Amino acid sequence: MPPRTAVFFHAHPDDEALLTAGTMAMLAAEGHRVVLVTATAGERGLADMAPGEALGETRLKELYESAAVLGCARVECLGYGDSGLSPKGGSAEERPDNAFMDADIEEAAKALAAILQEERADLLAIYDPAGGYGHPDHVQVHRVGSRAAEIAGTEIVLEATVNRDPLVRLLKLATKFYRFPPEFDVRTFESAYSPGEAITHRVNVRRYTRQKRGSMSAHVSQASGGDSDRTLAVMLKVPGPLYRLVFGTEWYVRRDLPPGARLRHPFERWPE
Repeated sequence: MPPRTAVFFHAHPDDEALLTAGTMAMLAAEGHRVVLVTATAGERGLADMAPGEALGETRLKELYESAAVLGCARVECLGYGDSGLSPKGGSAEERPDNAFMDADIEEAAKALAAILQEERADLLAIYDPAGGYGHPDHVQVHRVGSRAAEIAGTEIVLEATVNRDPLVRLLKLATKFYRFPPEFDVRTFESAYSPGEAITHRVNVRRYTRQKRGSMSAHVSQASGGDSDRTLAVMLKVPGPLYRLVFGTEWYVRRDLPPGARLRHPFERWPE
């Protein structure tokens, strides 16, 4: 396969580590050009330091470290404000003036499209319409990314997601043995991510889980601190063999393929 260019668009630093790091490392190892773009610096995320400019600078530094581990050729941040941790974004008064969830879609899409056109990108990876688990910045990534691909004429658009069917079954089973926090509602995952029948790409990244773990580890501010139940902290404690099993597949949806399409590589073509 001749070298091609893939752009991965995420909401915040560390999102790339969770959903697409294995695919990014695989494509880079195969000789493709991998570009990582985030909408925000993640300056309102959880960390030991107070939210704000200093945290944003720290998280961008971690983003570059993660990108280096994955073999990315370029890293960009669109410079929008992090909308915060509230599932619905909270009130407008709680958000920065340039919060990504409030951004004009056409304006943001043109900024991303400019990168796609400059890179002559063959592929753009975004999120599914649900934004994964529904964070407003992630939903906005889907909207902005979809429009940017239209403007730039990017051929392949993949929606990074998770197969929610086994995830929901596993969580329901876990409730019988583990007491989740009161605010955790397993039922919310019944509409999160994507059902198995909609997934078109199941990418085996087990050969690249070392890089994926390295990407997660780069985001120190999000993987350590006072909260031992932080998502990255828990994931990084998973033993190697189990880590490869649990995190060795990454899922995508490509909307222009027919129902039942089953592909194994981002650049694999569906038979005409």
